[in-house]
Amino acid sequence: MPLLPPIPRRHLFTASAAALLPAVPARAAAPGLPFLLVGDWGRRGEDHQSEVARAMAGTASAIGSRFVISVGDNFYEDGVRGLRDRHWRESFEDVYAAPALQTPWHVILGNHDYRGNVEAQIAYSEESRRWNMPARYFTRSETLGDGGEAEFFFLDTSPFIRAYRGSRTRIDDQDPAAQLAWLDAALGRSRAGWKIVIGHHPLYTALGGPGHDKPDLIEPIEPILRRHRVPIYINGHDHSMQYVEMNGIAYVTSGAGSATYETGPARRWGFASGAHGFLAAELDPDTLALAFIAEDGKTLFSRSVPRSGGF
Repeated sequence: MPLLPPIPRRHLFTASAAALLPAVPARAAAPGLPFLLVGDWGRRGEDHQSEVARAMAGTASAIGSRFVISVGDNFYEDGVRGLRDRHWRESFEDVYAAPALQTPWHVILGNHDYRGNVEAQIAYSEESRRWNMPARYFTRSETLGDGGEAEFFFLDTSPFIRAYRGSRTRIDDQDPAAQLAWLDAALGRSRAGWKIVIGHHPLYTALGGPGHDKPDLIEPIEPILRRHRVPIYINGHDHSMQYVEMNGIAYVTSGAGSATYETGPARRWGFASGAHGFLAAELDPDTLALAFIAEDGKTLFSRSVPRSGGF
């Protein structure tokens, strides 16, 4: 479906996406901050990666996307070997080559990235004008149209997963307790109007249960999110698109950048789909508008998350 020209006031996504968004009271609104999020993508253009990339380019152009967030598993199956690995060209540079995607990419690690050279992914930030991974976990602030601030907290979730210890996913030298202390302190000192947390693994999913929810993350991280009234957590890892609200927080999975699986309907209230696609977002001072976009450009689900979350 072709993307339509920008729509006044909430110019986000296509006309079909705008129709799905909850009504926003008329006001003299500051311009929103549009961006894209994609996860679990690096397959040398195969398994629908190239098709999703084309849809991302069309949406990015239509909404004026300012940046892209990658929620991890950037290179399958075993990360990259180094800075000269062909994966960089075949899975990133050549696939996301459209002009509208030549914006900054803020990137975190997934478990498959931990099977390769993690330091090379960090170092590639010095090689590429797009790739931004300054550390295994980090924060970044963005200025909204009204001059307010949104702060993104990018996590490295693989070290929390107990099953990875002693495995090919080499996380044994990482210190999850130190990362938790960093997250708690960083959220506590932030004065941003928006606090958005990004990780690779989910806490809660719309499908729920073993293999989807991650108790290894729920136990340590959910109390910190609630303590600091974080309204939303966005992740990949589960090769699907999902949305659910749990205990006042929106949990959003965008892991459909290449290979997916058939999810069936959401078992909890929310949305689940095994379609290939990505997440488009527009952030303003009061709401974060989200839409799952499939590889054919169609909007599958949309939702607006208030800054206060469900608290």
